[in-house]
Amino acid sequence: MTAHKALLSGLKVLDVGTFIFGPAAATVMSDFGADVIKVEAPGIGDPHRYLSMMPPLPSCEHNYCWLLTSRNKKSVALDLKKEAGREVLLKLVAEADVFVTNFPPAVLGRLRLTYDDLKPLNSRLIYAQASGYGELGDEADKPGYDATAWWARSGLMDVVRQADMEPGISVPGMGDHPSALALYGAIMMALYERERSGHGSKVSSSLVANGIWSNSVYVQSSLCGGSTFERVGRKRSPNALTNLYECSDGRWLFLVMVQEDKDWERFAACIGRPELISDERFAEKTQRRRNASVLIEILGDVFATRSYEEWRALLDASGITFGAITRIDELPDDPQLNDNGVFEVIDGEHSEGMRTISSPIWVEGYDKTTPGPAPALGEHTVEVLSGLGYDSRAIEALRERGAIA
Repeated sequence: MTAHKALLSGLKVLDVGTFIFGPAAATVMSDFGADVIKVEAPGIGDPHRYLSMMPPLPSCEHNYCWLLTSRNKKSVALDLKKEAGREVLLKLVAEADVFVTNFPPAVLGRLRLTYDDLKPLNSRLIYAQASGYGELGDEADKPGYDATAWWARSGLMDVVRQADMEPGISVPGMGDHPSALALYGAIMMALYERERSGHGSKVSSSLVANGIWSNSVYVQSSLCGGSTFERVGRKRSPNALTNLYECSDGRWLFLVMVQEDKDWERFAACIGRPELISDERFAEKTQRRRNASVLIEILGDVFATRSYEEWRALLDASGITFGAITRIDELPDDPQLNDNGVFEVIDGEHSEGMRTISSPIWVEGYDKTTPGPAPALGEHTVEVLSGLGYDSRAIEALRERGAIA
């Protein structure tokens, strides 16, 4: 198969946001060849640049958080509070295809960067608004991170824990990155509509809406008047065949037998306990549910006799569905992930074979761009302004006025 040029080659995207949700949608577009310009404030820039330094994140000599979400982008340092800086941005808007932001409505209003402000400058512009809690209501301007809006507010934080356990803290970016894919999808739909109508439009998505979507099975139950969610511990679970079990080496596996009527006899043979098949306590699904705590104890003893890798091989060979609970430090060398292009080598002078995580979308016949390094603050200011027609004297005048850096 011969790959074509990058699918989004020629698309100009402005990333006018901070942290992860909005900017990560622009990162996905950059993976497919879009020219992404990241607009940052002079001085500190996007605070996401410093996230890797915040405990309890893993320590590392590389700024991995910034690399992940800002690869391939060009950084322009503009002070949007100064009229001269805003004028530069408006010139960029006039040439752009997509404008991505996650500034709250009140901030966008003060900066005069709402969709209504920018639409007259470029009728083909796709304006993508990311927010924490939506653009309407009392909480429209409330700061929202994925930990608060996606994880906690959606109910996920409450339900994803066992009985008698404290709520768990989410992994950084855990809700931002999937939410960014929702915003990316909205942008793609708007670009498709533009091909038909010739006009741009505004699209939006919020962390809380994406969190509710992720928690939709339980939330839909509540909407339909379902019973209150009852949290139970692993040993008191009503289903022994969708449960966690500890192996002899202290590692865990997640057994997920959704089609247990079909798989039960094969599973019992796989674990070396064929007598369970004829045991009247477990012969049918209803009996297995009624005696779940007993079966959990039996299976707990069984899984404790072998190591994780031994059970993994046996269950795989028998076609039993289970979750391999992989440790983070095992993932870089996982052959399945590497065979399917989940990780890609960064092309950069100082990258030295370092890899990054590819966006989880592939299009047959089109290559993704080779990921490049994340930019230094204002690294491309002169290059981008020169492309807009500013000569060296004009650029220096903007710098002296504090509009750029």
